[in-house]
Amino acid sequence: MKKTTSKIVTLSLAITLMAVANEAKAQSVFPTGVTIYNPAKAYNSYVLHSSPDEKSHLIDMNGNEVKSWPHIGFPSELIDPKNNNGKKGNILIQLENGPGVYGGIFNNKILGEQDWNGNTVWQWGKKAPGGAARQNHDVHRLANGNTLLVGTVDHIVAGVSDKPIDDQTIYEVNPNGDIVWNWNAGEHIDEFGISPEGRELLRKVYINGRKGHGFLTINDMQPIGPNKWFNAGDTRFHPDNIVIDSREVSFIAIIEKKTGKIVWRLGPDFDLKENDPKASNFVNSVNLRPSLATNVPRPVDRFSGQHDAHIIPEGLPGAGNLLVFDNQGPSGYPPTYLASQLGSRILEMIQLKKKLSGNTQL
Repeated sequence: MKKTTSKIVTLSLAITLMAVANEAKAQSVFPTGVTIYNPAKAYNSYVLHSSPDEKSHLIDMNGNEVKSWPHIGFPSELIDPKNNNGKKGNILIQLENGPGVYGGIFNNKILGEQDWNGNTVWQWGKKAPGGAARQNHDVHRLANGNTLLVGTVDHIVAGVSDKPIDDQTIYEVNPNGDIVWNWNAGEHIDEFGISPEGRELLRKVYINGRKGHGFLTINDMQPIGPNKWFNAGDTRFHPDNIVIDSREVSFIAIIEKKTGKIVWRLGPDFDLKENDPKASNFVNSVNLRPSLATNVPRPVDRFSGQHDAHIIPEGLPGAGNLLVFDNQGPSGYPPTYLASQLGSRILEMIQLKKKLSGNTQL
């Protein structure tokens, strides 16, 4: 009886292992590495990413490493050859870090360009304010050969705090390392659509000042590029103008490169007065609740903790539309109420139709 039972258990275990093996062959989702890759639906290309091992890795769609550089980036940015005299395989990374994870994020010292063989061909930091680049969240090589980057600088922001805070700035730096254009978030605090209640909360957060972080966290910055809106005569969408988004305040905006003014904005709050004539105060007139709707198309009703807002380039499906990764993280002044059952999502927004505080909304 014991032998029979032993044989049955052994046979059962063998069948189970065979079933697991067959399922493993069939499944397309794995716990590590490339979790899913469907060649029929994914563009067959390469992925460049920075890593906590303080390196930058170029991998193929199956997760095989093609190339690595011994420096981290925030992010590691591949330079378009057409903006780099035809040179292929050059990337923008951080050559000298500051203390903390990901090169210090807001406290790194030198931003640099390395070629495919790991040779440093350009660097910037010593000519930066304070002698350190403090580059974070985004960087681009422009068609004119200059480099556009998000940085951090400590100074007093009027209307927020009478002590220095970690204001975020955008620099345009020429090949010689000279700053030829810059824009500070703190100088445009009145243009971001933050309510009086939100401004008061912001002042409380920064009452003692704060250094070493990123004021409003401008986590995305890139030129609009050629687009149908500008071709139709809307100068707010000039190809040189810059799309940004603030992760902490939940807005997306366009900076007019020529003047530095915010000429277009979406968020941070979405007016409900037109749907509720009785609404008389801020809490009742602004949508701070999570939207559970999934139907499309529909009016934009909420995003929170978003990243990578950009105008879809010409030649791609949805060209001219706004695409954003809505990370659904805690953010906003006042804070956005988040639904526990919802996760991150990608939003594509298409129709320009109304204005709020002088800035066009979707």
